[in-house]
Amino acid sequence: MLKADSRDPAAWPRLLLTLLAIALLWPGVQLSELNLGVLLPDSQNEMGRFVAQFWPPAHDQAFLQLLLKATLQTLAIATAGMALALVLAIPAGLIASRALSLSAASRGGVPSRLGRLLRWPVRGLLIFLRSVPEIVWALLFVRAVGLGPAAGVLAIAITYSGMLGKVYAEIFESTDQRPAHALLQAGSGRLAAFAYGTLPNVASELLSYTVYRWECAIRASVVMGFVGAGGLGQQIDLSIRMFAGGEVASILLCFLILVLAADQLSRLLRWRLT
Repeated sequence: MLKADSRDPAAWPRLLLTLLAIALLWPGVQLSELNLGVLLPDSQNEMGRFVAQFWPPAHDQAFLQLLLKATLQTLAIATAGMALALVLAIPAGLIASRALSLSAASRGGVPSRLGRLLRWPVRGLLIFLRSVPEIVWALLFVRAVGLGPAAGVLAIAITYSGMLGKVYAEIFESTDQRPAHALLQAGSGRLAAFAYGTLPNVASELLSYTVYRWECAIRASVVMGFVGAGGLGQQIDLSIRMFAGGEVASILLCFLILVLAADQLSRLLRWRLT
């Protein structure tokens, strides 16, 4: 009997692709001067001394009160920034979405000239808003309005309006437009056709992505604190400068709890809508 060939026919292509990936990544590793050995917590190097300062976490009453205030400020920055971003992202997403060109639906798929004139400038605006990182906007606003949470709120509002508007437009385009078109052909108004024909099909996805972006805004507000935008980030910066490893550990634990709470909130909202 002939013995069946048990070799994987895709083994050589996979091996070649792996070697090609290594060959392409190796120059980047060399240029980045990456040395994973410095991350090992050896008591003789700086990393070992730095990690040793994290225990025990700071828990005195005065610092915990300061930490609570910084945590609430971080939540306020992220929430206020998201609220302002939604004010721009929702109408921009509706205008930028080609699928929601209701005039096109009522005339057999021919988009109106006014729709095209509005759609492309709005898409260009969304591209510009999300192309500049929020940390750059925060640096600009710190110069413009001074140190404090206001700079972080404005930075999140501008960057996240571009992100939300783009994704909202894509979600609107990916859903089935036949219910909205049927309502239009029956004489319904544009707003009613969107509210009853499109929105119910995308509400869960919109809410899930919005909560995810709110979670990202919490992380972004911490990063922007390093440039003077307030919140937990500014407190971490101060603690690091004072070599207070215990305070840094407590702040990181608090930040972890915030992210876990946001994740659980997202799960709860998705469960209620499905």
